[in-house]
Amino acid sequence: MSVQTVEKPRASYPELKDKIAVVTGAGSGIGRAAALALAAQGVKVGLLDLKDGRTEQVKQEIISMQGEAVTEDVDVSDPKRVQQAIEAIGKQWGKIDIVFANAGINGVLAPIEDMNPDEWDHTLSTNLKGTFLTVKYAIPYMKGQGGSIIITSSINGNRVFSNFGMSAYSTSKAGQVAFAKMAALELARYHIRVNAICPGSIQTHISESTHPTPELNKIKIPVKYPEGNQPLEHAPGQPEQVGDLIAFLASDASSHITGTEMFIDGAESLI
Repeated sequence: MSVQTVEKPRASYPELKDKIAVVTGAGSGIGRAAALALAAQGVKVGLLDLKDGRTEQVKQEIISMQGEAVTEDVDVSDPKRVQQAIEAIGKQWGKIDIVFANAGINGVLAPIEDMNPDEWDHTLSTNLKGTFLTVKYAIPYMKGQGGSIIITSSINGNRVFSNFGMSAYSTSKAGQVAFAKMAALELARYHIRVNAICPGSIQTHISESTHPTPELNKIKIPVKYPEGNQPLEHAPGQPEQVGDLIAFLASDASSHITGTEMFIDGAESLI
């Protein structure tokens, strides 16, 4: 007997229509999925990423949905480029309601004693400083009407510490959660909510920015899960599942949620 699968309808958030969003790392993976999920709700989206054909493709997908999008060539660790991109979006549409600070890298994976300080700085600058810069320059365009800031952190650095060689990455991700909590309290007076999402394994292209070193072999401790380490679906999550969470956190349905981290990992980090 065959079982027919029925695609679940997406939640609808009518209040998001004509809101303005900034999404970093928008060209692929979670950023792309979030941009499309927001556009499906009628949000106008500023797509920030390093200049790449993938970002332009996301823009065209949004336009094909009768949505509006613009692209900006941005390295999120560069204050000038982040400021210019966000100011361009803020001036074009008059405000910013939603910020998804998502851009990030895994970086070089190495034992602490073998890690080059420049490699440490690169990971922290992209992930943690990039989040700070994105939020900093968006605040002036959000203060007038309030809004929602969402930061992509990770289970690494918050629940999971067994991915060897990821000291820089995990530190940056723990820092993002602390930053989200500080920002949530500071920005509450402006009715700006700030939350962090902590994905587990999601089917994305982040492996392109992952560079393991041979020295990892000397510090690895075997961690075995005989029945797998993804209890809920026995597979990595999909970017679209994270995109749905972003739409929820951007909407009025989450109007009393701020200063918290949300794990989206199918119970992966609980074993």
